[in-house]
Amino acid sequence: MLDASLEPRLEFVTCASPAGLHRMAYWEWGDPANDQVLVCVHGLTRSGRDFDTLARRLAGRYRVVCPDVVGRGRSDWLVNPAFYTVPQYVSDMTTLVARLRPASLAWVGTSMGGLIGLGLAGAAAFARAMLPLRPHAGMLPPQEGIRLSKLVLNDVGPRLETGALARIGQYVGEPGAFASFAEAVAAMRANSETFGPHTDAQWDHLARFVYPEQGGQWVKHYDLALAQPMALQTGEELAAGEQILWRSYEAVDCPILIVRGEHSDLLTRATVDEMRQRNPRAQVHEVRGVGHAPTLMADDQVTAVADFLLA
Repeated sequence: MLDASLEPRLEFVTCASPAGLHRMAYWEWGDPANDQVLVCVHGLTRSGRDFDTLARRLAGRYRVVCPDVVGRGRSDWLVNPAFYTVPQYVSDMTTLVARLRPASLAWVGTSMGGLIGLGLAGAAAFARAMLPLRPHAGMLPPQEGIRLSKLVLNDVGPRLETGALARIGQYVGEPGAFASFAEAVAAMRANSETFGPHTDAQWDHLARFVYPEQGGQWVKHYDLALAQPMALQTGEELAAGEQILWRSYEAVDCPILIVRGEHSDLLTRATVDEMRQRNPRAQVHEVRGVGHAPTLMADDQVTAVADFLLA
């Protein structure tokens, strides 16, 4: 059951990039001693507080951890924006998981957060494949890396539609500053029609952490330089990245739930069908009347994900 009184704790972990050290913020729900951990990672321009509704539902079973990916929310911004890429985010999450020391690790990733989860799972599968079959006497026990117990991919897969990427890229680097929170909420609603129907209170919540108040204005919470690496990506790089993601996806050896918005332009039904064929552990839940991406706030969306994670 959802406990509306629950609030998260704000924590930080220090991570490294080729440009130096940075702090990544994360919001933690539930018992900090619980070694059954659920990590929830947001989309490109969102924040860890997107998962408040889901976290409240699951905090009795899991220690729920919702990071603000570097460059967003309460996390530091990178000195060199060239490193706002999935490999850097995977490195940061590896550092976070090492801090959490879970006995069991489940993952919910919305859009970009799902790609990070695939990167993490793929790196772990590669590490396990490289383990020596017959360790020499005196060797330390081999380390298998990070193994996921369950994976939720929220409206994302190995193949990303270029039209959707272009649509998303149009607004990422645009400045956004408003004289009142009401104006920020209105902008949020206008720019996020693909999220589907929400109550006024839900739109307010979605906007609150995306447009925090700074100096009497409500401004975007993230580094606008996030747009720079996206703008420099070539078609060849996208194609090579897709092949890496497919290999990572095929290597996932835990149950997978693919959540798809019925009208999503980023994750097509054809890609979902191929995902089912290429990994038999996958099941699919389609959300009616929603595009990219389901916010996991509506009861039916939360229940579908919670039932999968609690089964």
